[in-house]
Amino acid sequence: MKTRQQAADGFYRHLREWFTAFLPRQRGAAENTITSCRQTWNMLLGYVAEHHHIGVEKVTFTMVDRVTVTGFLEHMRATKSWTPSTYNQRLACIRSFFTYAAAAEPTLTIYLADLAAIPRLKAPAAAPVKYMSTDAVTALLAAPDPGTRIGLRDQFFMILMYDLAARDAEMLAMTLADIDTRRLTVDLLGKGSKPRRLPITSETAQHFGRYAAVFHPSPEPATPMFYTRRNHRPTRMSDDNVARLIRQHAATAKARCPDVPARIHPHMLRHSRAMHLYQAGMPLALLTEWLGHADPETTLIYAHADTEMKRHALEKANSATTRSPLPTPLWHDREDIIQRLCGLKE
Repeated sequence: MKTRQQAADGFYRHLREWFTAFLPRQRGAAENTITSCRQTWNMLLGYVAEHHHIGVEKVTFTMVDRVTVTGFLEHMRATKSWTPSTYNQRLACIRSFFTYAAAAEPTLTIYLADLAAIPRLKAPAAAPVKYMSTDAVTALLAAPDPGTRIGLRDQFFMILMYDLAARDAEMLAMTLADIDTRRLTVDLLGKGSKPRRLPITSETAQHFGRYAAVFHPSPEPATPMFYTRRNHRPTRMSDDNVARLIRQHAATAKARCPDVPARIHPHMLRHSRAMHLYQAGMPLALLTEWLGHADPETTLIYAHADTEMKRHALEKANSATTRSPLPTPLWHDREDIIQRLCGLKE
C-alpha cells in the first residue's frame, strides 16, 4: 500500500512513462540511447536509496535533488573514472527526465530548476588518441587460452572487435544473424541506429566457427552473439564484463610484450584498428564510413595522431638530403668573388 507522499509524488509513474512512451515514441531515441539512460537511472536510484537508507521503491522527487545528484556524479567520477564527457552525458540524461516530468506536471518544475544549477564539467583539451602497436595487439589477442570455454569466448570477442573496429555497444548488440561467414561480412548497428556492413577476414570467420560450435551448438538467429547465463537463460554480456576481461588479458599480455599499455579499455581496440587501417593507406573518407562516424571531422583524430607516419616522412626527407649533398657554392675558394660580394672590390 502506497504512502500518501508517494501517491502524490508520482515519481515512478513519470519515470515509467518517460522510458516507455516519451523516449521511444515521441523522441524516437535509439535503443542504445535508451539503454544508456536506463543504466544511468539504475545507478542513480541505487545511490539515492543507499544515501537515504531506504528501499529503491521508496525514492521520490524530493530525494533526487541537486546535492544528491551532484554527489552521485562525483562518486561515479571517483569510482568509475568517468570523463567530463561521460559526466555531462549522464547529467543531461537525468535533466531530460525532469524536463519531461515538469512539462507533464508543472508543479514539478521546481525540481528541474534545482538540477539546472548543477554545472557541466569543462572538458580538457583533447588528448592525442591512444592506440596500441601491432605487436601489442598481437600479444593481447594471443593472451586468452582458447582451450578453455571462457578463453575461447574472450579471444573471439577481442579478435572480432579489432577486426571490425567496433564500438563496445555495437559488439554487445550483435546477434548470430549479423554475421555471414559465406560473404565474410558483419552487420553492425551504430549510433543513432545507423546500420553498416563491414568485411571480416577468413581467419576471423574460422574463429567464429570454433566459437559458435561451443557457445551456439543449436543456433538461433536472434540469440545474442556474446552472452552470459542468468537463471539458465542467455543474456547479453555487460560492458563491465568486457572491460574486466580486457584488463585481465592485458595484464597477461604485458608480461610477454612491453609495448602493451599499462591501462587498456575496450575502445582502445577500436582506436588501434582504425590507426592501423589509416597507416596501411585507407583514405580518411573510407575510414569515416568504416567507423560509422556521422561527422568526417571526428576521423581526423587519426590523421593528427599519426606521428609515426610524419616521423617516417621526415626521416625519408633527411635521408634524401644526405644522399644528395648541396651543390658547391660558386664562390667556394674564389676570394675575388667574395670581395666583390662584400663590396671590397670593383
